[in-house]
Amino acid sequence: MSDDRVRQAAQFLAGEYQAHKGFAPIPSSIAPQSIQEAYAVQAEYLRLLSEWRGEFGGYKVAYTTAAMRQRSGLSEPGFGRLYTNEIHNSPATLQASDYVRLGLECEVAVRLGADLPASDAPYTREGVYDAISEVMAGIEVIDSRAPEDLEGLERIHTGIAANISGAGAVLGAPVANWRDIDLATSHGVVTVNGEAVGEGYGSDVMGHPLEPLAWLANTLAERGESLSAGMVVIMGSIVTPRWVKHGDVASISIEGLGEPRFKVE
Repeated sequence: MSDDRVRQAAQFLAGEYQAHKGFAPIPSSIAPQSIQEAYAVQAEYLRLLSEWRGEFGGYKVAYTTAAMRQRSGLSEPGFGRLYTNEIHNSPATLQASDYVRLGLECEVAVRLGADLPASDAPYTREGVYDAISEVMAGIEVIDSRAPEDLEGLERIHTGIAANISGAGAVLGAPVANWRDIDLATSHGVVTVNGEAVGEGYGSDVMGHPLEPLAWLANTLAERGESLSAGMVVIMGSIVTPRWVKHGDVASISIEGLGEPRFKVE
């Protein structure tokens, strides 16, 4: 994919985002035709959005459960970026008018206290533990704008190019004794307006909810990129996405990690 096509596709998505509506399909003449091209468009698209959404503060890992990969048609996880000013501490208030289709996911989140440089790859799950300074329950905030009627590879490529609907995170309080918690067996629940609307377990996420951090570090290393101290990484949802609207109060709970929440005004 030529640099010009990458720029045109990213500019198209940025224009759709600024128009505050569901995205139209990327014109076929400039649409990404592979996963690699989709990530190239994503990088340029996020660079354009950073002009008004702020600096990058970390990553989201997506498609980390078998259910989400089957739903998306992918054989492996994917990643997107988080903006610093869209990472909130719980309890948070979100403005419904900022989103087109607002949703949430139930995730384990970490903050890094040390770098995970590309030069030290490959990493294992246990090999990234010492780089983790904080572990907490995290709500991924999603804003679904991709065309609903896309299918197959076009849907996958568009989703990745558009940052896999990432719109930030709401983080619970850090848990100091996270190494003593069996995160694989931890029960996760999504609650909206006091009603449980979805549940799952840490093991649903690649067998262990911190496995995606090693996957991300290794995947970025293949691209010559590193994870840096201070970054927040959210690991992919234990529960499939749930949608909320103005007036709703939503929360997640992950056994041992607490219960972050937000309201929509």
